[in-house]
Amino acid sequence: MTAPVLATRELSKNFGALMVARNIDFALAKGARHALIGPNGAGKTSLINLIAGVLAPSFGAVMLNGDDITRSGQAERVKLGVARTFQINQLFRGLTVLENACLPVAERRGTARVAWRPLAAYPEIAEEALAVLATLELQDDALTPVRELPYGRQRLVEIAIALASRPQVLLLDEPAAGVPSAERHIILDVLDGLPEDIAVLIVDHAMDVVFRFAREITVMVGGAILTHGPPEAIAADERVRAVYLGQAGDSYG
Repeated sequence: MTAPVLATRELSKNFGALMVARNIDFALAKGARHALIGPNGAGKTSLINLIAGVLAPSFGAVMLNGDDITRSGQAERVKLGVARTFQINQLFRGLTVLENACLPVAERRGTARVAWRPLAAYPEIAEEALAVLATLELQDDALTPVRELPYGRQRLVEIAIALASRPQVLLLDEPAAGVPSAERHIILDVLDGLPEDIAVLIVDHAMDVVFRFAREITVMVGGAILTHGPPEAIAADERVRAVYLGQAGDSYG
């Protein structure tokens, strides 16, 4: 078997008596298209935060290409190749789309400390950022302030920023959150077009997004992994139907 690009070993996190992650063994292969689902309070975002370095585990390890990165902070993990988006976008709304996309490129190139200078001073950074925007069909919005974009396109900008860091692993925490159902096809089309060599893990409430995107699905309940498998097996699993898919509505925390 090919060694996973990312793996966790007995990953656990507690806040006093509250256990949000329980001995989680999880792996992503290069090019994975993986979804993480579960009911409200299952621990999905906590797991994403542990992998991204937002939270430090109480026990266990996070491995990237076989190297232990458990003690690496969030910024260091981005440099190593672990990028993420958030449930609520973390954009600089007063900057243009291009300026937002230039920031991770400048950081990666070691020029972020002089980001206050005009983009014309760094044409190679702007060129690379524009190329990333073009992959998401955002080039026509390059000079538009983020705050003027519809929310769905702001979500695309956040994905562009993550891609501009050239990740090996991309963690997408509810990429369709806040996007009207009639516009979810935009997010789905972007997910379909992500580079094949990047391992992608998504958490999302929208089951149409999850089941169209994922080749493998992991189900969490109570901070632990209940089961995992291909979408058709997860959809047919009575345990999953009982604790998750059978719930009413389209909002699944």
